[in-house]
Amino acid sequence: MRMWNIPPDLLCRKHLLGEHVETHMFVGTILKGNSLQGYIKKGLVEVHNIKSRHEELSNEMKTREYKHNSPLPEFVSYDAGKVNMEKNLIELSSRCPECRQRIAQNNKNI
Repeated sequence: MRMWNIPPDLLCRKHLLGEHVETHMFVGTILKGNSLQGYIKKGLVEVHNIKSRHEELSNEMKTREYKHNSPLPEFVSYDAGKVNMEKNLIELSSRCPECRQRIAQNNKNI
């Protein structure tokens, strides 16, 4: 699980939908009372931004005319974690040709 935390319009379909599902998984982990400490230490989640990130991803899904019928459950957020967007742009570009193309088309130089 991870938050890419890059502008959602730069994500290919697979990564957009994947990160959306993972926001729900993070919330599920919190609601079960399990720790996110490993994800926080590795820079994979910003707990305090899960709600706003879900909204950004949902809005992009709607822009692309994908169905979104999964509101985020209520949960108690807390200030923890920092995701490095620049590092994630580079990593995602190296992993995914579709994301690399979207990033390049949007003048996001890596």
